[in-house]
Amino acid sequence: MQAKSQARLGIGVIGCGNISMTYLRNAALFGGIELRACADISAEMAALRAKEYGIRALAVDALLADPEIDLVLNLTIPAAHFDISFSALSAGKHVFTEKPLAISACDGRRLVTEAAKRGLLLGSAPDTFLGAAGRKARRLMDEGAIGRPVTGTAFMMGRGMEHWHPNPQFYYQPGGGPVFDMGPYYLTMLVNLLGPVARVMAMATKGQEERLISAEGRFKNTKFKVGTPTNVLSLLEFRSGATVTFGASWDVFRHSNHPIELHGTEGSLRLPDPDTFGGTVSLSERGAEWKDFASEGELYGDRNWPYAAPDRANYRMLGVADLVRSLRTGATPRASGNLALHVLEIMEAILHSGETKSSVAITGDVVQPALLSEDEARGLLA
Repeated sequence: MQAKSQARLGIGVIGCGNISMTYLRNAALFGGIELRACADISAEMAALRAKEYGIRALAVDALLADPEIDLVLNLTIPAAHFDISFSALSAGKHVFTEKPLAISACDGRRLVTEAAKRGLLLGSAPDTFLGAAGRKARRLMDEGAIGRPVTGTAFMMGRGMEHWHPNPQFYYQPGGGPVFDMGPYYLTMLVNLLGPVARVMAMATKGQEERLISAEGRFKNTKFKVGTPTNVLSLLEFRSGATVTFGASWDVFRHSNHPIELHGTEGSLRLPDPDTFGGTVSLSERGAEWKDFASEGELYGDRNWPYAAPDRANYRMLGVADLVRSLRTGATPRASGNLALHVLEIMEAILHSGETKSSVAITGDVVQPALLSEDEARGLLA
């Protein structure tokens, strides 16, 4: 299926929760796309978003059947990702979904296979690696700034969700936890910089069997059972030969680990939080002092979120724009379903290794996404 020539691609959003506001607002930044409708399990929420952004509010089935919708943007909760994405593909729509691609690698493979069978494009968040910091880090790696990558660390650590989220229970069930919730940002960035992973080894624990909700809301001061590991340490062996320690925990009050550091035969590279599109990338050549490369003033690096008082770069929708470009040029989308599937296989292997105390091979394959050049990045803008 090809996009309508010279026409803007019609986008229908399914899932109108908090994350939808970022995508809906950012849509105006990019060319070749047009928001046309939204749907949600809550008709009231869909109506609210429709009014805010001047689009139609539809039932899910009606949106999937609508001929004006070319691509479904799936912003539902992780447990619904597979069903909504598969239904959209079955309806002949291209799909871009929030992370993870699905909550099991088996379902992820079904989505990739279905999209290929129907000649449709499948993409998935995170697209943060296409931001200013990710592009700068990738250019430095491609230029050989640290030589041959040898080792590195990646740490995502914090207290969890129940201290700020009024309904955090789903974060602590299968398909959630720090690995599935935040791991996609770190693992996608690592695959973008180092290529595919070959094998993982991990240890996984629950810091607490029950968590107490302290956030304001109707569940405040209630407890719930934890159904997935909340503290994971893993070793990733990349096909290039590099090895990286990846730690993900919601049982840490305070720490001083940098989000990502990579070390090679000629130097070291330090990256900011991969959950954002900007931040400072730092390079040390052969032990020299760190040289900083800030993202301010760079494309998709300026602070724009939260809207009232921006303190970070948030350009979610960039991956959708790149996918739409792919429809017109025939190129492979960078935030592709294949990349998301590889990351999903890594996450599943990490948890399996944590259970079995054995190494797990990653049998699937993926091509390292092409660097998004500055000219290409600029060409995505409206």
